[in-house]
Amino acid sequence: MNHQQEGDKQVKLFGFWPSPYVLKVIWALRIKGVEYDYIEEDLSNKSDQLLEYNPVHKKVPVLVYQGKPIAESEVIIQFIDEAWKDRGDPILPEDPYERAMARFWVRFLQDKLSPPIWKWFTTQGQQQEDAHGAAIDQLLVLEKELDGKRFFAGEKIGFVDLSLGPLSYVIPIYEEITGVKMITEEKLPSLSAWMGNFLSSPVVKDHLPPLDKLRLRLQAIREAFLNGKVK
Repeated sequence: MNHQQEGDKQVKLFGFWPSPYVLKVIWALRIKGVEYDYIEEDLSNKSDQLLEYNPVHKKVPVLVYQGKPIAESEVIIQFIDEAWKDRGDPILPEDPYERAMARFWVRFLQDKLSPPIWKWFTTQGQQQEDAHGAAIDQLLVLEKELDGKRFFAGEKIGFVDLSLGPLSYVIPIYEEITGVKMITEEKLPSLSAWMGNFLSSPVVKDHLPPLDKLRLRLQAIREAFLNGKVK
C-alpha cells in the first residue's frame, strides 16, 4: 500500500480524459513522484467544485494543493516543479538563461506550431495544404533545436518535452485520419526519434489516453469542421 508523503496531502487533479493539458500535468506529477486524487469532469455538466476552483476559465486542468487551486497547465507544471523541488528530476533548468529558453519554446509551441497543425487537421483542399506547409516550416525549426538530442531537456524529459508531449500520439492519429503524413524519419529524423523516446519513457507509456477512443473523438471533430458545424 502506498502512503502519501507529507507534501502530497490533499493533492487533487480535476481533469477530462482526452485533454492534452491535463495529461501534461499528470506526467509532471509522475516525474516528481507525487500521489494525487484524480477527479474526472463532465465538461458538458461541470461540477460545482470545478467552477468554484476555476471561476475565471471554468476549464480543466485544476490542481488543488492543500485546498488552494492552481489553473492553466503550464502554470501548474511550474508550480509542481517548485513545490516538490527536492523530489524527482527537475522539470525546468536551474540556469536562468536555459529556464528562459525553455519558456520561450513552450510559447513557440502555443503561438507558432499548434495553430497550423490544428488548421491542417480541420480543413481540406488548398487550406489544408497551406496549413500543412506552415506546420512543417515550424517543425523544421524545432528539428534544428532538438539537433539529435534524446529530449529537448537533454537525457531526461523537461518542460518543453511535457508541453510538446501530446503531439507524439496526436500527430500519428491526425495522419491516419487525414491520410497525410507530417512527421517522417526522412524529413524530421530528430523529432521522429523524440516521439518514440517520449512515448516509451516510464513517465509516459502507462499514462496515455485510450487511443482508439481518442481516434473516434478526433474523427468526429474533423467531420464537424468539414461539414461546417464548427467554425
